[in-house]
This record gives sequence, C-alpha cells and structure tokens, in this order.
Amino acid sequence: NFQLPLSALDSMRNHAKNIDLIQSKDEGKGKQQICSGLTSAIGFFCGILIYITMLIYGTQVMRGVMEEKTNRIAEVIVSSVKPFQLMLGKIIGIGAVGLTQFLLWVILVAGIFSVAQVFIPNDIMQQVQQIQTNPGIQSNSAMQISEAAKNIAEAKDALNSINWPLILGCFLFFFLGGYLFYSSLFAAVGSVINEDPQEAQSLILPITMPIIFGFIIMTQAAQNPNTPLAFWGSMIPFTSPIVMMGRIPAPGAVPWWQLG
Repeated sequence: NFQLPLSALDSMRNHAKNIDLIQSKDEGKGKQQICSGLTSAIGFFCGILIYITMLIYGTQVMRGVMEEKTNRIAEVIVSSVKPFQLMLGKIIGIGAVGLTQFLLWVILVAGIFSVAQVFIPNDIMQQVQQIQTNPGIQSNSAMQISEAAKNIAEAKDALNSINWPLILGCFLFFFLGGYLFYSSLFAAVGSVINEDPQEAQSLILPITMPIIFGFIIMTQAAQNPNTPLAFWGSMIPFTSPIVMMGRIPAPGAVPWWQLG
C-alpha cells in the first residue's frame, strides 16, 4: 500500500485550510462591496427624491399664491379666514398630495418586486433558500450552485441588513420638515410677486441655491458619509433634509445625537 508521509498530509491540510480562508475572505469582501454600493444607492435615491419634491412642490405653492393674488381670490378668502390659515392650508394640501404620490410609488415598487419573483425558476429559488439556510454550501459545493442563485442570495442578504424602519422614518421626517421649511419660503416669495415672471426668477434664486448646494454635497455624502463637508451639510437646516438622507443608509455613519 502506498502511504504519504505525515509532513505531506499536514501540508495538504494547511493548503486546503488556506484555500477555504481565501474563499471566505473573498466572499466577505464581495458582500461588503455589495452592501456599501447598495447603501450609497439608497442614500442617493432618497436625497434626490427630497431634492426634487422640495423644488416641484415648493414651486407649486408659490404659483398657487401668485394665482390667488393676481386673480383677487386671496382678497375674498382672507375676508373669511386668517392669512396664516390660508397659507397653512395651501402648504398642507400640496404636501398631502406629495405624500400620497410617494405612497403610490412605494406600493408600485413592492408590487414589481413581488411579481418579479414569480418569473424566477423554482430550481434557482431552491438554491437561494439552501444558501440562506446553509451559507457554507457555496464553498463546499460550488459547482452545484448557479451564479444567479448566488447573486440573488447576496442581494437578499444586503437588503435584509439595511435598517429599513430607520430609513423610512427619517425620510418621512426630513421630507415633511424640508417641505414645510422651503414651501413657506416659496409662499413668501409668491406673496410679493406681481404678474412679472422675471421678478419671480430673481427672488427664488436665493431659495433654490441652498437646495442645489445640498444636492451637490449629497452626491459626495452618499459615498463618503463621514467627511466634514457631509457632517456640516447635514447639520445646517438649509441643506440638512437632502444631505442627511444621503448619510443615513450607511451603517453607523450618523450617530443618534446628530439625528437629534
């Protein structure tokens, strides 16, 4: 019988252990890259949503105030209600429209994901379940697991690792806070504008510039949430709603005292 020396067996075992260690390290790096890319994409998406809504709905508030002023409707309404109530009703009404639109978008995206899972073959979904129940199966039987099943399992793990209640709650808070803040400024501009559109452009420039600066800072904060520029951009009220949402999805990037 042919027998290997003990030194040769020990070297083979060490070599196998090194291969498993390298594979586990590569898998860990791959998961970290997927999670970091996903959090950056979620932060950028949330920031750009707040950026668009503050511009669109704030401009709608300004146009509504301008129309009521030029058509003399405000003079009739003010005879029955206070000016503060008139402004607050307009701001809350348009804000409710924006929240309803966001709710419909969330339902649509959830429906698309649920329908997309139906078109995935059953054998791939079974492999995904095997990977989730036994993560070491990828290294033990790599030839039996398809790349599609590995990618789906990694995507599900990355999605499950994200703190969705925190992101959704902060998004609702910063959307309402940023919208109320900027829509009040837009309403104030609309109240002093007559029928000249050029006057409106010159007056809304000081209001839109902080929003644009916040969007520029947010593009960097979504990738590097711990820089001094991202920190101060998320603390200043004029840019905080946009920049903070770019930082929140990254795990551990925003301490609780900064949110407070």
